[in-house]
Amino acid sequence: MEPFNKEKYLKLQNEKIIERINNSGNRLYLEFGGKLFDEHHGARVLPGYEYDAKVKLLQTLKDKLEIIICINAKDIEKNKIRADYGITYGSDVFRHIDKFKSFGLEVNSVVVTQYQKQTSADIFLNKLKAFGIKTYTHLFIEGYPNDTELLLSDLRIWCK
Repeated sequence: MEPFNKEKYLKLQNEKIIERINNSGNRLYLEFGGKLFDEHHGARVLPGYEYDAKVKLLQTLKDKLEIIICINAKDIEKNKIRADYGITYGSDVFRHIDKFKSFGLEVNSVVVTQYQKQTSADIFLNKLKAFGIKTYTHLFIEGYPNDTELLLSDLRIWCK
């Protein structure tokens, strides 16, 4: 098996993302799931893959991107813990903001999703604001994700 070619990966991903940006009116939303800074699974299964390949890709797009971190209000409310680091998802948001900065990338804002005015979510939002981080809430949507007629409608009632 040929080793993973990180230069080719970065070049092709960058080109395809730029192409998609240009073909979408200069605005493209990409969701990066999984681990951005420490993708050790990829490094284990793809010889030559670097654990921070995704964030290196973001660095190549630095002048064209806006980073928005999303966290589910239910995870804040439950004080959900990341099994690998033993920290809450809320603490992980701050860890990610610091990690992005260490790579020369700025986080534009944090969105709390499925927000229903939970006290713990409000405390978290206030903590973010105290650090000068822009915050938004995305309201809980009845019927999500199955009520596609509602979700794809022109109603813009979920964000504030």
